[in-house]
Amino acid sequence: MIRIVALTLIAGSASQAETVVAARTIPAQSLIMETDLAIIDQTVPGAIADPAIVIGQEARIALYAGRPIRTGDIAAPAVVDRNDIIPLVYQGGALMISTEGRALERAGAGEFIRVMNISSRNTVTARVAQDGTAYVSAQ
Repeated sequence: MIRIVALTLIAGSASQAETVVAARTIPAQSLIMETDLAIIDQTVPGAIADPAIVIGQEARIALYAGRPIRTGDIAAPAVVDRNDIIPLVYQGGALMISTEGRALERAGAGEFIRVMNISSRNTVTARVAQDGTAYVSAQ
């Protein structure tokens, strides 16, 4: 049995015997809202039990109606898309170098992505900040 519940009911009432499923088909790269979710009364190994974890996240893959949502199926909403020109910053001690880079992947805040330095054409790995800036740290 699938039931759709409101956020006020599900925020604190997720139990071990419940699993979060998609209430409708959610396309990849879509933001997940509370109306997109349903709760089923069974435990599915590896599936998310608390809908608060899912709400506000982005679907990494297409999520089909009635299927359990797993942690690998969702991610933080992307702030950088593939091929975006973004600020690329290197910081090491008192040294700071800033240039432009081309994002080679799509990513959300806090994720590591590959970025091509437009000036040198070198590819580096950088962590994306909330504002879309990619930070390369000294290794």
